[in-house]
Amino acid sequence: MVETGDTAETSIVRSAKQEGIYAAVFLSTVASISALAGFARAISAARRQDPRYFGEGLAGIKGVHETGASLAIRALGWGSLYAVTGCSILFYGIWKISGATNAEEFRFKMGSLLPKIPKNNPPQSRTEFEGLTDLLTYISEDWGQDKRK
Repeated sequence: MVETGDTAETSIVRSAKQEGIYAAVFLSTVASISALAGFARAISAARRQDPRYFGEGLAGIKGVHETGASLAIRALGWGSLYAVTGCSILFYGIWKISGATNAEEFRFKMGSLLPKIPKNNPPQSRTEFEGLTDLLTYISEDWGQDKRK
């Protein structure tokens, strides 16, 4: 029979996984909306700068077999395919060179290869600032000086 401590621990792990999934969905949604807004802003800026040529790019010009919009969409498709394929090959190659069989083993192997990041506990410099001016003054004048002075 399952003890109550095991059940509580399982529900905590399950809720942490759900929280991770929700965080990933949220970040993906924010990134998608940002990309769409940026693309829409770029299109509206191009339309505002030269509406006549923008319209010709959508409708096509006499003697040209392809409109500017269809050419741009085709270029975007090929560029996306090349980017995804290239990154996938690069990441898969690094995975195979490391000799790892799962993600946890890969993490430990990369952790042993890469330099360790030292802990800053207790902090060796200032961590609290009154405002942006105080931060910039600290960076420009006080950073790296001997702390004993």
